[in-house]
Amino acid sequence: MYRNRAFPANHRSYDHPHHHRRRDRSPPSSRRGSNFVIELRSQNNDQQNSYNRHEIVTLMGKFQCCPDDFFLYQSGAVAGRFFYQQWSSALDTIVYLWEVLLDGRLSFMPRLVQNLLVPSDTDEFNSRLRALFTDRIMGLMEGELVKKLGNKVEELSREIARVDLLLKKPKRLAIHRELSNKKEGHVREKELIERRIKEFNSAMECLLDYLEGKAFDSSNVKVLMLKGAFDWNKIYWLIKRECRRLDDGLPIYADRKDVLWQIHCQQVLVLIGETGSGKSTQLVQFLADSGVAGDKSIVCTQPRKLAAISLANRVKEESRGCCEDNSIICSSAYSSLHQLNSKVIYMTDHCLLQHYMSDKIFSWASCIIVDEAHERSLNTDLLLALIKDVLHQRSDLRFIIMSATADAEQLSKYFFGCGMYHVVGRTFPVDIRYVPEVSSSNVRCDFVASYVSDVLRQVGEIHRMEEQGTILAFLTSQMEVEWACEQFNAPSAVSLPLHGRLSHEEQYRVYLNYPNKRKVIFSTNLAETSLTIPGVKYVVDSGMVKENWFEPGTGMNVLKVCKISQSSANQRAGRAGRTEPGKCYRIYGESDFQTMPSHQEPEIRRVNLGTAVLRILALGVYKIEEFDFIDAPCNKAIESAIKNLIQLGAIVFENGIHKLTKDGRMLVKLGIEPRLGIMILKCFEKQLGREGLVLAAVMINSSSIFCRVGREEEKHKSDCLKVQFCHPGGDLFTLLSVYRKWECVPRDKRNQWCWDNSINAKSMRRCQEAVQEMESCLQHELNIIIPTYWRWDPAVNTQYDQILKDVILSALADNIALYSGNDKLGYEVASTGIHVQLHPSCSLLIFGERPSWVVFGEIIAMPNQYLVCVTSVNFDSLQTLSPAPFDISQIDRRKLQLKVLTGFGTTLLKRFCGKSNSSLKHLVSNIKDTVNDDRIRLEVSVDHNEVNLFASSEHMRRVSEIVNSVLEREEKWIQNECLEKCLFPGRHVSPPVALLGSGGEIKHLELEKRCLTVDIYVHGPHDVEEKELLSFLEKHTSGNICAIHKLNAVGQDNEKWGRVTFLTPEAVEKAIKLSPVDFNGCKLKIAPSRSITGGDNKFLSFPAVKAKVFWPRRRNRGFAFVQCKPDDVSAMVEDFSNVFIAGKFISCRKSMKSTDCVMLSGIDAGVFEEELSEVLNKVASRKILNFSLPRAAAVENPPLVVLEEALLREVSSFMPAGNSKNECVRVHIFPCEPTANYMKAEICFDGSLHLEAAKALEQIDGKALPGCQAWQKIKCQQQFNSSVSCPASVYMVIKDQLHSLLKHLQLQKGAEFFFDKNENGTYRVRISAKATKIMAESRRPLEQLMNGRTIVDDQLTLPVMQLIFSREGFALQKSIQRETGTYFLLDRHNHSFKVFGPLNKLDLAQNKLIHSLVALHENKQLDVHLRGPSFPPDFMKKVVETFGPGLHGLKERFPGSDLTLNTRHHTISVRGSRELKQNVEEAIHEIVLTTASTPSQTCCSICLCDIEDGYRLEKCSHEFCRSCLVEQCESAIKNPVNSFPLRCAHEGCGALILVVDLKSLLLNNKIDELFRASLGSFVGAGRGKYRFCPSPDCPSVYQVASDGIGRAFACGACGVETCTQCHLEYHPFLSCEKYKEFKIDPDVSFKEWIKGKEGEARQCPVCMFTIEKVDGCNHIECRCGVHICWVCLDSFDSSDECYAHLRLIHHAI
Repeated sequence: MYRNRAFPANHRSYDHPHHHRRRDRSPPSSRRGSNFVIELRSQNNDQQNSYNRHEIVTLMGKFQCCPDDFFLYQSGAVAGRFFYQQWSSALDTIVYLWEVLLDGRLSFMPRLVQNLLVPSDTDEFNSRLRALFTDRIMGLMEGELVKKLGNKVEELSREIARVDLLLKKPKRLAIHRELSNKKEGHVREKELIERRIKEFNSAMECLLDYLEGKAFDSSNVKVLMLKGAFDWNKIYWLIKRECRRLDDGLPIYADRKDVLWQIHCQQVLVLIGETGSGKSTQLVQFLADSGVAGDKSIVCTQPRKLAAISLANRVKEESRGCCEDNSIICSSAYSSLHQLNSKVIYMTDHCLLQHYMSDKIFSWASCIIVDEAHERSLNTDLLLALIKDVLHQRSDLRFIIMSATADAEQLSKYFFGCGMYHVVGRTFPVDIRYVPEVSSSNVRCDFVASYVSDVLRQVGEIHRMEEQGTILAFLTSQMEVEWACEQFNAPSAVSLPLHGRLSHEEQYRVYLNYPNKRKVIFSTNLAETSLTIPGVKYVVDSGMVKENWFEPGTGMNVLKVCKISQSSANQRAGRAGRTEPGKCYRIYGESDFQTMPSHQEPEIRRVNLGTAVLRILALGVYKIEEFDFIDAPCNKAIESAIKNLIQLGAIVFENGIHKLTKDGRMLVKLGIEPRLGIMILKCFEKQLGREGLVLAAVMINSSSIFCRVGREEEKHKSDCLKVQFCHPGGDLFTLLSVYRKWECVPRDKRNQWCWDNSINAKSMRRCQEAVQEMESCLQHELNIIIPTYWRWDPAVNTQYDQILKDVILSALADNIALYSGNDKLGYEVASTGIHVQLHPSCSLLIFGERPSWVVFGEIIAMPNQYLVCVTSVNFDSLQTLSPAPFDISQIDRRKLQLKVLTGFGTTLLKRFCGKSNSSLKHLVSNIKDTVNDDRIRLEVSVDHNEVNLFASSEHMRRVSEIVNSVLEREEKWIQNECLEKCLFPGRHVSPPVALLGSGGEIKHLELEKRCLTVDIYVHGPHDVEEKELLSFLEKHTSGNICAIHKLNAVGQDNEKWGRVTFLTPEAVEKAIKLSPVDFNGCKLKIAPSRSITGGDNKFLSFPAVKAKVFWPRRRNRGFAFVQCKPDDVSAMVEDFSNVFIAGKFISCRKSMKSTDCVMLSGIDAGVFEEELSEVLNKVASRKILNFSLPRAAAVENPPLVVLEEALLREVSSFMPAGNSKNECVRVHIFPCEPTANYMKAEICFDGSLHLEAAKALEQIDGKALPGCQAWQKIKCQQQFNSSVSCPASVYMVIKDQLHSLLKHLQLQKGAEFFFDKNENGTYRVRISAKATKIMAESRRPLEQLMNGRTIVDDQLTLPVMQLIFSREGFALQKSIQRETGTYFLLDRHNHSFKVFGPLNKLDLAQNKLIHSLVALHENKQLDVHLRGPSFPPDFMKKVVETFGPGLHGLKERFPGSDLTLNTRHHTISVRGSRELKQNVEEAIHEIVLTTASTPSQTCCSICLCDIEDGYRLEKCSHEFCRSCLVEQCESAIKNPVNSFPLRCAHEGCGALILVVDLKSLLLNNKIDELFRASLGSFVGAGRGKYRFCPSPDCPSVYQVASDGIGRAFACGACGVETCTQCHLEYHPFLSCEKYKEFKIDPDVSFKEWIKGKEGEARQCPVCMFTIEKVDGCNHIECRCGVHICWVCLDSFDSSDECYAHLRLIHHAI
């Protein structure tokens, strides 16, 4: 019917140029032509709204009466206007529009404009709408929303009944508890819904009463108080709000009428509403709607400004249309000019306190609500005390205290025993579980406290074991939250941080949904009360919180981690039950919970009371102790605050009372922290007002201005960006610089500027707001003119820098610290004497300097203590402080002095420090006790080869003497260090050994197999200090120690401490004679070492089988004694009367000396104790208490070497044929004590010969060795024992495979396996088998798994392998280990890797490691240092200013380069070649105008070229090319003559090359070659004292006989016996001269013998064999078979021929 068109943009209508109208009419110039106008207005009155024209046209089509004219608008507050001349038409249309709106089918608000006013028309309009609203309200009371909730109630009733039936049946306790919790939750929810419906109906009844015109009953409380003419818009919005409240279901809505009645009936009410109950937003609306609070303003205070603003906006949004436009405001800043006439006012506690100073009865308010009272801030406590006094003066003032967890009883008691009301939160049952000591896992880190690891572990456990639901974990700080987020890795979960420094967008991420992923939120206590996160089902409570505490004793503000209160713990637990039943895991025990305080400690007991004292004094209360505090602070805190205020000049002590000064009164009006206020006032006095305001603002927000969040890369970027702002004056100057630069940026570009520079834009805005508030206060309250310009310039050092430092010093005079003189000790706080470090983010560290004197804002503990907001000050400025806070000169004298000791080798310094610096710590502890000064410090710089001593001038000399003596002792030990090397592989017997010492020389050659090494056992309650023990041994043996091998985990009773090797066997004998000996409260046992030293166990092709054998040294005396009970003696004699042992019957009788003993006699000399004991126990019918077999004195046996050879011969005869010299068996006989009963030996077989080994052991069992007596029979063990061990780190990666393998091996018969953990932390599998074959087969798979695989690859050169010790290499190794489930172990001596883990993962891990290390070597990181004596302190800042925080300028100059700035270490990391590093260094040095030229590299004294891959010698610290030193050693190997000892090739040096150098330079095989060469040189230089075995290439050496008597030398290497005198084959019974003659003429002995025996001895004419004839006939038969005539020596073929010859020729036989 109507067609509309759009008008041009320049066409004007009533209030908007863009509209639509009928085509056949021109738009009227005014509304005068229409009596009635109906407008469709936007519901939010927003001028920027745009409308859907089609919706309005469709609506017009349903009008019963068409408008006379209309206009439609595209945007603005009005969407359309309809013009009517007739009232009836206008009335029908407006009523229809209201009807459509109430039905929810209209998105606009209808409005009737009556240009023609007729009273009857208005009455008719109200009557029609009253009927319409009444009908709709009654419909809502039984509408869909109410029905839906009613159905929910019925559903819950059925569920409760079902659970009741289940509870009546028997079931487990856990299930019963779960069902009970479920029922409790359903009952609570059902009651809440019923009360919500009741409250909704109550509100609807109030509206109906108002529409029906019922009179108001003042004795009753109505939830909606409506008076006067009908405001249909307001009624509509009230209805809409009530429907929303019913649907939202906030718990306080169900208690609305009860709460209002409590407030109506009493002046003061304590309202406890759990978090999420809606108290902060709803109560002020309830009061405003009901009129209970009176006609004046309703004030609601918040501890924080941000909360006040957000709550005001929230309430304003919820109350849209229900109140006037300006009835709800937020007054966040104080000004005496503010007119407080709004109905609802949100403000901070601080702001209300400021208003109190100008209006001490709050005459403009009728109700005051103090929210979040549980926080008990300082301002809150002061406000509560002042309002208590106001309540006496104003009976009409209503006062409500709201909190989630406050101590209601305490507050009620304080406020005259007022009423309390508890609003139950919208919570479900929460299952509380206490899980202390969770951290048995390996999720550990020194970087964070243990509870953080515990929380992380528990979160992972929940994620794996529990059903879906968000996990909320409470930690204490941003650092902990971000660390936990980085450490928590799960593919089906997303970890989110939540802390105060995140932007609004970042915080909002916790509300988002992540499909198919569980949300895991790590939060500070921000999530405890400030935010409610939906969907949280699991809470992990660390039980810790970070709080700011003021310590009155020290006068310091300390931010530290402490335990939470019980109320906070319950609040945290409640977060898990918002939407469904939840669980809370507390990382502490229930007993810990019981010991927690019930509520949080009030801030008035935790902070500096300066502000409170000023306010109280301003009120005229001169005795602070008499002020009516809720929780009075201690007197010490009050005294500390008064002392600080006097120091600041804010108060003075006059006439026995404290009074405010002029500055003090100004500080009261400012209302900020006194030290900040003084800072501002002092700056204004010095014409630096702008700087003072900004200084105070940035100090308030100092912890959040620099945005350092996110991953490590992002944090590193933030650190680099911060450098450009850093000021050498300190942190406050840096923050001033940031604010000034930010202020210069155009307003619309500031957010981007902050983002680009890692600055928190929100914090900068807070600083600006703080500046503006303080400007307003100064201007309006103190009449101070505010400057708009800056005098101070961060880029130029002017007089204003010093002025600002003096101002800061005067404000922070209590917070002065002196540099101790040692970086690790840090700064000494002048007022307390404690030592604290600068915070790592301190700007002063950017310049690499530590000023002698600083002032600081506060101390934080995280968990270490740090100074923050640090500013450097001058010593002269300290002298101007009045009154002086301390004796400045006395503290200055306490500064530690530095003395540097240089010229030490790397290894010496490492040993000086000891493992994990244990020796260094022990030394420092002793020095501290000696000089009685705990500040003594020793710092060792291995890189610079120096030791730094820090001590006072008084103690420096004594400290230096002690340290030098220890260093000299270490130097002696390292020079004496030797390698114990076998002369040849110990194939069969223990070979001779030699000590290879410094210079590659042989220091001692031990051919007699005397012991050079002792085992040391410690028996005592504590560990012994290594260096003290070694000094003790050297002192009491007069010998030199040349090697130490210390075991781990000492300190247990009878624990083996380790092994010590001496240079001479005589020293070993003296050491053994010391045993046992007392040493530092412990008993030492020293015994000859039983370890087979010096050889490699490479001779075994299969896992070895070891057998232990023994034989007696002392013969038993043939009798034994058996001890029993006296009553059993007769029975024992009878039992033993016919005992048969070793083929003999023994005799038995009662002992003559003891009534409880039986004597046995007739025992064979070869019987062992075990054998006799076994037989006796079998036949005895009574219990044997004790048993002894006396033995005679020990007999003399052949030397050990002879016994070893004899035992070897016995065993070798059973080995395979042709293996007489094979490497299949080894024998070692252990030296024994003089009083020992038995000789003990160990035989080690190749595992492949287990059958031969078993046969050999069987055959030698019971035999006596040659040279031993018949009763010295060998006894072999019947059970074979062995073990395979691995370190704990290896066990962690093979644990599953190892236990699976053991389970499989346990199925074998004949072997037992025992898994245990050693004292030193390693893990061991002990094997016990009855046969050698079983032993060998059992060991093989265990060794394969537990010994790992050696990685062999040509790409793994020495430089590549050394990268594993770098930070990147370590991270790379850890990454591959995590990825593959393996573990790598580096053998530093052999320069090889071993990989451990599941056998199917070894190849993958090996390939990844090789490729990654090679890639890392190709992109090796080199460091360019930006700090040093030739650089200015601000050099790094100049580099950043020149090339940018990201070094983009350098990267453009060198394309493709990878450069990273490390602000903590003042270095630029360069990945690439050395040439690139040199180019980068040159580019950087161009910045410094006065930089000295880069020193050229030192030349190598061997090759005379620049040093490459340098190595610094230990003794003299001269540096050479590593390859040159290796070539020097190889040259000595090839040409040993005159090559030893090896010395430093530096001109004029000649220092010996020590053993530590040789081990670092050479591989093991090269050391062996060097040893051979050195041994040859040693033998050659011995002037005939030693000689090599005459067998070709035999390495064995023997000592030449010095007494002219040749002795046999049985070579253990080749088996040849040699005479030690003539060096020929051993010739027993012949002198060396005779044997030499025999060697020249073999017949000489025969000729000598035959002289004078011509008739008795002749030679066979055929074979020349000598024949001796004693008697008989002259016929002789030779062994060659011929028959000889003795007379003429003719030979014959037969005896007959010979006899015929005798008869014929000689005529006789």
